[in-house]
Amino acid sequence: MLEVNDKIDLTVKWLQEKVAESKTNGLIVGLSGGIDSAVCAALMKKAFPNNSLGVILPCGSNNIDKEFALKLVDNIKIDVVEVDLTKEHENIYNNVSESIKNMNVVNDNLSNANLKARLRMSTIYAIANSLNYLVVGTDNAAELLTGYFTKYGDGGVDILPIAQITKAEVYEWAKVLNVPKEIIDRPPTAGLWDGQTDEDEMGTTYNMIDKYILGEEIPEKDEKIIMNLFNRSQHKRELPAQPLKFREEK
Repeated sequence: MLEVNDKIDLTVKWLQEKVAESKTNGLIVGLSGGIDSAVCAALMKKAFPNNSLGVILPCGSNNIDKEFALKLVDNIKIDVVEVDLTKEHENIYNNVSESIKNMNVVNDNLSNANLKARLRMSTIYAIANSLNYLVVGTDNAAELLTGYFTKYGDGGVDILPIAQITKAEVYEWAKVLNVPKEIIDRPPTAGLWDGQTDEDEMGTTYNMIDKYILGEEIPEKDEKIIMNLFNRSQHKRELPAQPLKFREEK
């Protein structure tokens, strides 16, 4: 079985290969102040010491997100830029709310949160296109399985370097990659509203999801939650649906 350092080295090599194949110049990632983006940024820095960029994207966010992101920047010495999207988000959200105020709004909180994720990804791509960089996604195996990402938001990326590792492995990698202890100890959160945490929103724990991925036995209630999350999010892992073919292939 491969050791953590071996897996990290293989992933770094894979990142270098993906950039070479795409004829791009480097890599870019959004820095949320969380562990997944921290691990991805550290991998990027090892792969491309001079052509890796982190982007801090406040969007009505808790300032602790930025503080933690900057702690990572200081530890791994990655280049960073900041684009504050708070005003842009407020303008769009208020305009949308006004335009549908007489309609039956059923998912206001979720809509608002997803708008933040999509604005952030649009901004990252604007920078990536300008620099000819690939956009790095931060989803791990547990998030991919459960669909815990925003479609065309943080799910809209070019490559996913930690998609094959469990959340527990993300923590193992973080310790090797010099991720600050404050980030490692922080409860996982998407930072979409005050007090939001991943596990509260999902209704189960990363430990249960990891065990499910590894084929280990878990309580029936957790298995049902995980399968429900998987089934509901299947559309996120597929290309948009199309009608049946109207023409025969030649």
